Amino acid sequence: METRYFGGLSLILLCIGSLCFGVTGVTNSKDVSALDYMRLLWGSTVPQTWIGGTDPCDSQWDGVNCTDGRITSLKLSSMGLEGTLPNDIGSLTALDTLDLSYNTGLTGRLPSTIGNLASLRILMAIGCSFNGQLPPELGNLTSLSFLALNSNKFTGPIPPTLGNLVNLAWLDIADNQLTGSIPVSNDSQSGLDLLINANHFHFNLNRLSGNIPSKLFNENMTLLHLLFDSNNFQRGIPRTLGLVTSLRIVRLDRNQLSALIPSNVSSLVNLEELNLSNNQLKGSIPDLSALNRLRYMDLSNNSFDKSIVPDWMTSLQQLNTLVMNNCNISENFASTTIFNIEALETVRMKNNHLNGTVDISLNPSSSLKWVDLTNNDITGVQGVNSDDKFSICTKKKKLCLADCLCLTYRIAGNPACNPGTSLSSSRECQTTVPEESYETNMAQCGDEKCRGNLKLNPRTCKCQQPYTGLLKFRAPSFSDLTDAQRFKSLEDTLKTKLAVDAVHLCCLHFDNNDYLNMSVQFFPQDATYFTRTEVSDIGFTLSNQLYKPPEGFGPYFFIADTYIIGSEERSSRGLSAGLIAGIVIAAVVLTLVVIMVGLYALRQKKRADKAIEIHKPFASWGAGSKDSGNGPKLKGARWFSFAEVKKATNNFSDSNGIGSGGYGRVYKGILPEGEMVAIKRAQQGSLQGGAEFKNEIELLSRVHHKNLVGLIGFCTEQKEQMLIYEYIPNGTLRENLIGEFTLDWARRLQIALGSARGLNYLHELANPPIIHRDVKSSNILLDENLNAKVADFGLSKLVCDGGVDSGGKGHVSTEVKGTLGYLDPEYYMTQQLSEKSDVYSFGIVLLELITARLPIEGGKYIVRLVNNALESGGVELLQEDLMDPVLRQDNLKGFGEFLDLALRCVEEMAAERPTMREVVKQLEFIVDMEGSFQSTKISPESRPIDSKGTPKLYSEDEEGNSIVLPAQVEKGHKFLFEYSGAYLVNSTVEPK
Repeated sequence: METRYFGGLSLILLCIGSLCFGVTGVTNSKDVSALDYMRLLWGSTVPQTWIGGTDPCDSQWDGVNCTDGRITSLKLSSMGLEGTLPNDIGSLTALDTLDLSYNTGLTGRLPSTIGNLASLRILMAIGCSFNGQLPPELGNLTSLSFLALNSNKFTGPIPPTLGNLVNLAWLDIADNQLTGSIPVSNDSQSGLDLLINANHFHFNLNRLSGNIPSKLFNENMTLLHLLFDSNNFQRGIPRTLGLVTSLRIVRLDRNQLSALIPSNVSSLVNLEELNLSNNQLKGSIPDLSALNRLRYMDLSNNSFDKSIVPDWMTSLQQLNTLVMNNCNISENFASTTIFNIEALETVRMKNNHLNGTVDISLNPSSSLKWVDLTNNDITGVQGVNSDDKFSICTKKKKLCLADCLCLTYRIAGNPACNPGTSLSSSRECQTTVPEESYETNMAQCGDEKCRGNLKLNPRTCKCQQPYTGLLKFRAPSFSDLTDAQRFKSLEDTLKTKLAVDAVHLCCLHFDNNDYLNMSVQFFPQDATYFTRTEVSDIGFTLSNQLYKPPEGFGPYFFIADTYIIGSEERSSRGLSAGLIAGIVIAAVVLTLVVIMVGLYALRQKKRADKAIEIHKPFASWGAGSKDSGNGPKLKGARWFSFAEVKKATNNFSDSNGIGSGGYGRVYKGILPEGEMVAIKRAQQGSLQGGAEFKNEIELLSRVHHKNLVGLIGFCTEQKEQMLIYEYIPNGTLRENLIGEFTLDWARRLQIALGSARGLNYLHELANPPIIHRDVKSSNILLDENLNAKVADFGLSKLVCDGGVDSGGKGHVSTEVKGTLGYLDPEYYMTQQLSEKSDVYSFGIVLLELITARLPIEGGKYIVRLVNNALESGGVELLQEDLMDPVLRQDNLKGFGEFLDLALRCVEEMAAERPTMREVVKQLEFIVDMEGSFQSTKISPESRPIDSKGTPKLYSEDEEGNSIVLPAQVEKGHKFLFEYSGAYLVNSTVEPK
């Protein structure tokens, strides 16, 4: 009664809410279902606006944009999401933009269904933790113009199908673990050579190998950036590279390239950066004087022929940085003219054979700031006395270092620094002198401090929580990190494009890959915190390269830190005064209505309580019957009075308590005839209502199987809901997996098989069939012999209930119920319940038997953890990282087959899962393989005997119940062999 009236109250309030706030379903139902499943899968990590039961478009879920009732954009960068990307993403067929970047908790594979998103133009998942192979179905996204999957954990080859993306302009798959060669087209497959409209090939920081195929490049390509650095490419640089005259940046460094540099590299007349360092290139350096736009050149650490600094280099008047460490250069440096290049800021020529006296006299137009000649044969330096340095610094008004030197040079490891020379104790001869770098000036803020995650805004000195991360420039054309004007320009353009109040840069440095790294903080305007939408918009602008840095910085990417909203105090920011007033008025009206409805509900509740006193709660059970009001007359289920139950439990003594849950407590009891029972007593407000209570009694009274818990009776007196079961002494499987008792591999197999037999009985032999709907390890009990018994049928459903859809037998349309972590994803999406839903939940139990972990533990889903381990390191990694330590010392026969069965049971699509009958057969095969069912020769003398000394052989009937076999049985008959006090094992009879 109480539930009934308050259910009515909820319905009234929902209607009122709809009238006051206009909550109507406007979004395509498939879109809503797909997004709602993601909400469930990602759990508490989704934004607070993602509220179940609301319409994503109408309710304006953060990061969700819609057009004409379809979800067209998901901008979810930096949301802190955790979980996998489900197959349901493929249902969002109107999606134009998908940005999942900077969610390090997103893991697992990219689902193949992503290939269904035919309208997708932008796909970004930068800085997540996705793994596995790139799905070939990406090649179906022919509308795609921007694909950025960098900084994940993808493995395997590049799919040749990416060559189908003819509209692609940006392809970034860098910083993964991709292997194999670069695919090019042939008669049987597509290839990346077909991407003639691509401007960016970013494949750096992978494990790609083989030759760089000459077919990859052709004169029709429009490539601007070719980043192949830090891979395992071999042999030479293809001559066809010279055909792509649009190229501005080429990075082939840190590979295993050999042979000569092809001379037609000089055809790349638009080239601004060329980095070929850290390879095995041979021969002489070709004449590259035609590259008059070149700003950065690094040829270090190759195997070039011995030579002098080429004369043609002085014609590169735009050259900013020249790096030629360990290039086998031998020259009297006094005669070099390399320092005459006016744009040159940095020269690094360590570990060569340069000799003589170096003249670094600076003329007024020189830009030179850094010279590193460490480990050469230089005997002296001239043209850099203190007076010269000071006068040049003053005249040019350039940024000076701490000692006001416009030029810094290093000559450690040269004869000029030998003990006794005039330079031996100078800083120029030191090997470890920290380099200066720019940092946003905070001097105006003094010593003011902020609490927690708040930082000082460099413009206003207010304490705010900035959006932070690492900005990485992959190919800057400069190497000087002290130029305040350059980095101030970067701050200003970031501030303007991202619409933030201020930007703070610090910690500038070049990493081992020659990428310029800097920590960056973005500060909100007129508020202490950013909103989720603002953070996502900034992330999207950076991930989609909508921000263009000043000239010279080159290609970049951003890796954001997790942004935790520190306060909701700005929740109303941006709302119009009229809208706020409307909300306030609606809230007042709603409050008055709620009070009125509440008074009405209380009155009705009093009437209901009075009715309960007059009538027994189950008096109407079986309408039209002549029930007495004390409860139903059911076969095999006895009605107990409250006094009987009270006496059996010693007045519900705490010492008799053996468990508890959301429904109430479980007590151990002893009936007058001495039978031990377990009594489940629901408490007021229990998670199990009257319908579930009635359902469990009806179902358990009609099913009988040795692997199903037996119902003895029930009690409904004095407003009580109590169920009396057979007593199962060893608790739940969940308790045994984490308790002190050790379940070895053989016992776990027996438990799995017993549970599967019980469920198979429900699915196939019960009439009508029954779907359990809440299979989990805490609903599998273990008796004194550790036999499994499936329990708790409160949510179970008869297949004939609820209406069978057109899908055929075994499918029931019903509201979704179950336990998170065990819930069948297809059932959740479609509300079509089937026996395969139990199979999915049972598959989770099988994974628990392997790992002893909860389905969801620390925000990590067991299915995802197992798949990740298998993808990363196979069964060995799974056994090392995830397997229950109890099992690691055992020789687990049949483990591979058991694992394969578990993974088939948890397939997302029900059609791909086995039936429970197939599960039973496979488990029987595994148990045979493990050896618990050994073939044994049994003589009558060796058979177990009963209390009268009679030998006992057991088999099973079709319901799984033990039956005694005759003394003579046919050869090969399977039966249960019972030892006194031990659990059951199978044997095969070979009579004498």
